Amino acid sequence: MEPIERANGILTEYAAMTLAELPVGADVIDVHTHLGLDIDGMVGDLDELLDIQQGYGITRSFVFCLDEPDRHPAFRAANDRTLAFAGRGDGTLVPFVRLDLNEGPFEEAVRCLDLGAKGIKLHPRAQRFLPDDPRLEPIFELAADRRVPILIHGGRGLPPIADGLARLMDRHDATLIIAHAGIVDLAALAAVFSGRPRVYFDTSVWSPLDLIDLYRLVSPQQIVYASDYPYGRQPNSLLMAVRTARQSGLDADALRAMLGGNAARIADGLDPLPLSPPRGIDEVTHPVTFARIHQYLSMAATSLWLRQPTDTFGVLGLALNACDERSNGHREETERIREVLVATQDLWTLAGESSDEELQRRATRGAFRLLHLANILAVTNG
Repeated sequence: MEPIERANGILTEYAAMTLAELPVGADVIDVHTHLGLDIDGMVGDLDELLDIQQGYGITRSFVFCLDEPDRHPAFRAANDRTLAFAGRGDGTLVPFVRLDLNEGPFEEAVRCLDLGAKGIKLHPRAQRFLPDDPRLEPIFELAADRRVPILIHGGRGLPPIADGLARLMDRHDATLIIAHAGIVDLAALAAVFSGRPRVYFDTSVWSPLDLIDLYRLVSPQQIVYASDYPYGRQPNSLLMAVRTARQSGLDADALRAMLGGNAARIADGLDPLPLSPPRGIDEVTHPVTFARIHQYLSMAATSLWLRQPTDTFGVLGLALNACDERSNGHREETERIREVLVATQDLWTLAGESSDEELQRRATRGAFRLLHLANILAVTNG
């Protein structure tokens, strides 16, 4: 258990660093969290989420279910659990209803909104539909009439969605949050929605470079903070959002808007803030050492995501070797990254050597979490 204890100590250290980097007076709202059990085995736990909120000063979280084993029919049972979780959150959890277009989506949306849901969650990859599906028309009309937001998956696993989503939004005056910074079609989504009030992009991505690209394309008033808990974890999520925003030139007011001000207006049914121009950067310059570390960690992440029992290709070792360079002029920063990567390597080794399935799971996910933290440091240190 020593590698796990050491990893927890590192995460505690970076949690304090993250809190210190938040702008004064920031009201943090997380617009993308899950509670429940996914068919892939991931678990979003109510008590853990509430502890995260308390530990990081997150005043509210938009919450919805995962792709649950009992999702048929219509996510009804899972949506009822979400509403019950919100009731136990003492006002800090904003419940969304998740829909399946094949199973009475309009009726389920109305049922849950009448019971207190405050938004709608759509996942075109998991539920196998695209934005040009005519069954979405009454859903978007309902959201506009009830003045509740729709959050739609905009991450991996989809073809380009910008044109279909733009046509849908042209017909309905709904509030839309595009998840995962819209990376599935970012350039096209930004082209059609940048400068359009009531359309937002959330920050729940793995790569800091995706956020740096997002900031240069859309107004800070169109960006809302998100972690994608339990897939996205702290302190990684907040640290990445804050550091990339500052790297992109967002001032304290714009940063406070991104972290919570914009989301508060969505949750409270207020009109959006006036939009200012995008403030990002067109080029990223990094010391070669950090660029090498980022390259190797991106490769290692795939192996960990696929639950490989060891560093088969040796790319984590290459990242560690890059940290040992003595002439890069950034000795302190590379030593910090190296500390995180040594702990990552130990956890990965523990996962591969253990016969305890639960310990394997904890160690593998802990290793992935630390590797992500090291990658954030590599990209944002420059």
